[in-house]
Amino acid sequence: MSESVDTAERPGSSAGRARRVPLGRDFGKLWTAAAFSNLADGVGRVAVPLIATTLTRDPLAISALGALAFLPWLLFGLPAGMIVDRFDRRWVMAIANGLRGLAAVGLAALTVTGAIDIWWLFAGVLVFGLGETLFDNATNSIVPSVVQRPALDRANGWLQAAQITIDSFIASPIGGVLFAVALALPLWVGAAGYLIPIVLAVMLPLSAARPLRTEAPTGKSATTTAEAAVAAGEPLAAADMDAEVEASAEVEASEASAASNVSAREALVYLWRHRFLRSMVVFTSIVGCAFAFAQAPVFLYFLDVHGVAPAAIGLVTAGIGLGGLGGSLVAASLVTKFGRGKVMLGANIVAAVGLAGVWAAPEAISATIAYATMAAAVSIWNVPWGALRQRIVPGHLFGRVLGISRTLTWGIFPFATLLGGWVARIDLRLPFLLAAGVTLVATAVAVRLLLSASTHNEPEE
Repeated sequence: MSESVDTAERPGSSAGRARRVPLGRDFGKLWTAAAFSNLADGVGRVAVPLIATTLTRDPLAISALGALAFLPWLLFGLPAGMIVDRFDRRWVMAIANGLRGLAAVGLAALTVTGAIDIWWLFAGVLVFGLGETLFDNATNSIVPSVVQRPALDRANGWLQAAQITIDSFIASPIGGVLFAVALALPLWVGAAGYLIPIVLAVMLPLSAARPLRTEAPTGKSATTTAEAAVAAGEPLAAADMDAEVEASAEVEASEASAASNVSAREALVYLWRHRFLRSMVVFTSIVGCAFAFAQAPVFLYFLDVHGVAPAAIGLVTAGIGLGGLGGSLVAASLVTKFGRGKVMLGANIVAAVGLAGVWAAPEAISATIAYATMAAAVSIWNVPWGALRQRIVPGHLFGRVLGISRTLTWGIFPFATLLGGWVARIDLRLPFLLAAGVTLVATAVAVRLLLSASTHNEPEE
């Protein structure tokens, strides 16, 4: 994880010719914590819907599980952002995974005793979603504190790759096989997977607890000094960044207090006044809802339309994950070559094509390939979009702004997912076609907005 890779802001920029910047050991700890959490998430993401299919075959009921997974982002997205900004982010990650681990143990016990029903699954998914709002917010907020700015695109690419690789290639196939062995087995494995990130989270450095401060005692920020060294061709290790952070401990303490006093209202005002960011949140809300709408019946689509065996669902998700993994690995290089705006525009067009392909697929293999194409496009989008937010949102506001934006986007996904399940009662293929149409129309309207993403690189205080 500490190896270096060339990074760039845009085609032909001097950043593209800059010295390679290491991600560092601290990012390695964060990445490993995210990887094990994704292992647990992936096993549960396969196990819970499969357990549900043994209780009901109603597409609306199955889609309700997906809706409830997003509901905490509507109800708790903003409070989660406030918690991430005001408390030690390392402990937020640890507590969030502790809650999810307990929920997995509870569902496993109910399954073993035969007391499980669809309502217990609903409750468990809510707890998983609650923990996810905290863990993901904290993880995204920590990245700029342990990674230098020139490496943000690559760091987000590594996180995306970890999510897709562990979730789709390891966790999902294992989850399907474990489900075939015993209903509760994937839940037990998932519970164990949440434990390791707890230890790794508390081992992160002090810089991960709070955002890096704007001013150091010398009048220069730690990140600014780091970037100056890189631009000058001087080697800079992660330990050097830690030394600068520790040297400004008194300033950090006072500014941490100031950051904790930033209200949710101030973060909301910042988001509203930032025209580009506000417009992007609206766009991602529309396109994200289209994706949630389409994915509502995905398990029943493969089980009932294409006759995939429950134990083989993990293999289907592995095939889909192959596309997502490829997208995450090439995203940073695509941004370097073509620019962030063109990549984000193209990703949405390809995603729409993939959705249409799933609708038209005559059998499971072609459906999986089409879905993998869509997954690749979503991964390519997520990498520059994540790095863009980390660049333009001030560190002391990041958790709350991210919480607000996800409340406004992911918070409405439950309604789109339920609507997709209702439409799937008519035809399990139909949600994919409708989602493709919505994505294409939204992208066509937002062409100028997406292309302008390449011009936004600095925080607006």
